[in-house]
Amino acid sequence: MGLFAGLDWGAERHAACVVDDAGKIVARFDIAHDAEGLEQWLQQLGKLAPAQQLPIAIERPSGLIVDSLVERGHVVVPIHPNVVKACRPRYRAAGGKDDRGDAYLLADVLRTDGHRFRRLTPQSDDLKALRALVRTRDDLMTQRLMLANQLRALLESFWPGAAVVFGKIDSLIALAFIEHYPTPKSAEVLSEKRLSSFLTQHRYPGRTSVCDLLARLRNAPQGRAADAEVRAKGELVAMHVRLLRPLVTEIAQLTRRIEHAVAQLPDGRIVMSFPRAGRLNAAQILAELGDVRDRFPTEDQLAAEAGVCPITYSSGKSRGVAFRWACNKHLRRALTGWAYNSCRASPWAAAIYARARARGCDHNHAVRVLTRAWVRVLWRAWTSNTPYDPARHGGARLLQPAA
Repeated sequence: MGLFAGLDWGAERHAACVVDDAGKIVARFDIAHDAEGLEQWLQQLGKLAPAQQLPIAIERPSGLIVDSLVERGHVVVPIHPNVVKACRPRYRAAGGKDDRGDAYLLADVLRTDGHRFRRLTPQSDDLKALRALVRTRDDLMTQRLMLANQLRALLESFWPGAAVVFGKIDSLIALAFIEHYPTPKSAEVLSEKRLSSFLTQHRYPGRTSVCDLLARLRNAPQGRAADAEVRAKGELVAMHVRLLRPLVTEIAQLTRRIEHAVAQLPDGRIVMSFPRAGRLNAAQILAELGDVRDRFPTEDQLAAEAGVCPITYSSGKSRGVAFRWACNKHLRRALTGWAYNSCRASPWAAAIYARARARGCDHNHAVRVLTRAWVRVLWRAWTSNTPYDPARHGGARLLQPAA
């Protein structure tokens, strides 16, 4: 008798269900989200059937429970939440939802349609570590952008000049300047000599002259806030600087660690071999691409996962093509960013982008067209463990000038 299990993930407790070949419920479990609860559940599963003979369907492909199940030898089958949502009408007429019902649904869908879903193959430990570093950096960059926008809006409300002196308001030199001169009154005595001394003290690289920096400050609009408001906002500016400075520093350290980590991986060197991929962008791509080749048997599956090919709706005489919303958005951002940057180093990429714009595609559409073209090349290099070589790229060779 074959058994099939379904697990509905929860924040504090998880619901699980085991069914047999006929869809009859064999066991139900309510699992606490702690080590003891998980261990008890695994032991109970072991009494029902050997781990290798008890596949488990779950909506998420990673996490503590998934790692524990794979370690014990269970076959884990991730089922996308959209599939679960689409299957609910098969089991109930009303649109209700409960954890125990979803656990049964997952188990029964695995029983009836398990052959349609791909079994989970864990990534290597190095790849898991890289993905954790990259995604954490992305989250921190989002926080940095939010705080920088808040700081800019605050300065523009009473001290606009401080927001435009340096190119990036969240750079260390800009934060140091804002901390030293948090209000317009504090900068009244600022001269070229004082500003030059400040820049030297903070090791400013000198891309913009002292005169130009001071001109930006003086030519900016003047604030009209009252003294009490200026003092209060000056304190808020100092608070934002205290929040931003350690965040900027930690992101820089994390970036260096990511760049070192990706350079040590064989797949990292493959991705970095592409034009303008660099180390950080290559790490972002590889973190989502992974090192399990079976995940993407064809280039079309990789393109669909990255959301760079449209989705077609066809019924009778009607046919439509729409933007693909359901995709790995981390992968799409990494690939599209790299593809557009590659135009500066690859005439082939620049030509594809230019032709797409000439056909009437807007910028984002043209970038997706270019990314789809690069995905074909990337997939071949990745699956064959071969770094990119422009001399072997047929499309790129055609655009090379004759010797």
